[in-house]
Amino acid sequence: MFELFHAISDEGSARVRRYIVEHEVDVRFRNVTYDEVMRDLIAHGGSHAPALWDGERLVTGADAIIERLA
Repeated sequence: MFELFHAISDEGSARVRRYIVEHEVDVRFRNVTYDEVMRDLIAHGGSHAPALWDGERLVTGADAIIERLA
């Protein structure tokens, strides 16, 4: 299952969330404002939202994430 690390106020995160909802993609939403979620993002090699963990690698940036989900 995909995990989207996102921030509510981040424009790129909002764009990815809209894409996910419109295309009914099965994704676990993880809000980086929570310390545990941010630690998980960092453990996957990330540092900021939006980022998508696909189980093997981390994809960062709204355009790259949408491309990965398409």
